[in-house]
Amino acid sequence: AGWSTTTAPLTPSFRMEDLPAEVQPVIMSLLPLKEAVRTSIVSRSWRTLWRFHCNLCFDGPNDPDSDTDDEFAGQDSTKMKRAKFIETVNSVIQQHSGIGVNKFSIRCGLPKEDSHHLDRWISFATSLKAKIIHFDLIIIDWPLEEVHHFPLEALDAQGGSFVQSLFLAAVSIPHSGIRGLTILRRLVLESVQIFGDFPGLLAKCSALEDLEIIDCSGVTNLSIPHKLDKLRHLLIDSSTTDIEVVELHAADLAHFEYKGRVIPIVLHGCSKLEKATIMFVDTKALAHTFTAVPSILPVRILHVQAIISKYAQV
Repeated sequence: AGWSTTTAPLTPSFRMEDLPAEVQPVIMSLLPLKEAVRTSIVSRSWRTLWRFHCNLCFDGPNDPDSDTDDEFAGQDSTKMKRAKFIETVNSVIQQHSGIGVNKFSIRCGLPKEDSHHLDRWISFATSLKAKIIHFDLIIIDWPLEEVHHFPLEALDAQGGSFVQSLFLAAVSIPHSGIRGLTILRRLVLESVQIFGDFPGLLAKCSALEDLEIIDCSGVTNLSIPHKLDKLRHLLIDSSTTDIEVVELHAADLAHFEYKGRVIPIVLHGCSKLEKATIMFVDTKALAHTFTAVPSILPVRILHVQAIISKYAQV
């Protein structure tokens, strides 16, 4: 008997360029930006796909180079890496299509002399109406008076509010006459210098659902206005700041977290509060828990911690 052979049918190879044009950028955006840019060398048809990436996230050098014991050599190395980072960001935003940007994120320590680059990046993100804007300018210069100013007015100067999530760290936000960030749902401020009428600013963010204020300066009496009737989660970490009193008027507040010195916390009409987490860091923390907790009740779940030094007198 002879041998008979059969040949399996060949499966057509998958090619990105065979997909609909509107689908290709969506698939490319599933890759991290750095990897997406690298695909430009795969073929001529892939060369421009990354330019439609919807999430532009850049992480730069933050600390002195740890690969050397020479402090000055480490600083020089970090400066070179930072210069390369700035060059990369500028190159990407220059070549990007400017279409469909969902998120723009910068995480890098920048010295004051590089403010013009920051201004350019903010202008780029706002001109394209990115829904998520994240600027974490890790502190590398002291004193803190040298932090960058973030122009909030740029966020509603493009024909209406567009930002839905805003994260700012190690910047200052001067008093601003903004009309309002009417669709902003999440706001995180960390190590931010706040100037002007902060409750007035919050009142212009009427869609806010999540608010986090972490080690910010410039606010002593923190009042959450009643106009934030959609606010569900509030976190305040004032361990190193000067907040003296917290007053809440948010009717829909469901989850409240506080960490810091012993201060009055007053809740006005927060009848939907489900969970509260309180952590007092003070020599009088233990005694104050018994006077502060009743003002937060009623609440379904309550976590209270009192952190005191073992050398403190209770």
